[in-house]
Amino acid sequence: MRVNELYVADPDKDSGGKIEVNLNISLPNLSCDVVGLDIQDEMGRHEVGHIDNSMKLPLNNGQGCRFEGQFSINKVPGNFHVSTHSATAQPDNPDMTHVINKLTFGEIIEVRNVQGAFNALAGTDKLSSNALASHDYVLKIVPTVYEDLKEKQRFSYQYTVAQKEYVAYSHTGRIIPAIWFRYDLSPITVKYIERQQPLYRFITTICAIIGGTFTVAGIIDSCIFTASEAWKKIQLGKIH
Repeated sequence: MRVNELYVADPDKDSGGKIEVNLNISLPNLSCDVVGLDIQDEMGRHEVGHIDNSMKLPLNNGQGCRFEGQFSINKVPGNFHVSTHSATAQPDNPDMTHVINKLTFGEIIEVRNVQGAFNALAGTDKLSSNALASHDYVLKIVPTVYEDLKEKQRFSYQYTVAQKEYVAYSHTGRIIPAIWFRYDLSPITVKYIERQQPLYRFITTICAIIGGTFTVAGIIDSCIFTASEAWKKIQLGKIH
């Protein structure tokens, strides 16, 4: 049996105010030489070309790139985006069509009967989009706790998402496109609690099943008896 709870609190106070992020995204028409990850938030962080715990794998004979990165974000509103901003020379027409293979926050809770949006953007395909468009993914990150039968807790994050794409211009011309992941944290925590079914409830259920079985059996027996008596009367009528 699983009990779900909602409450307002930061369940993972030992995280140091950080959330681990795993991003895996494929850009089949943009070279790895110009692909980079930038991170910004309201605490003043502004990192262009993040490279720690990340790798870029060429696709399509070097014409494309798959970016895989593991990094942390602060528990404040902010964004991280895949762009060409860190490239030494900007390409003329960077193509931001892409497929998101994975985007998760914290540990994924893989437990039977726990259905959550831990990897909500997995499989998102924007290959048919305008090649010059920017993409905005607006995420609401929801803290999540799973407590097993031994009361051991695991912490993770689900998220909801809204998205749009657009070609942006300024007074100097078209703005370089990027793939933006803008995030904020929900104040509400979701908690899944595993609980064993109490013995009395099990006994009550069994008794209900047995009682129902006897009731149905009684109805069937009554129907058979009534039909049998009616048949006997019909047979007696034929004899007389």
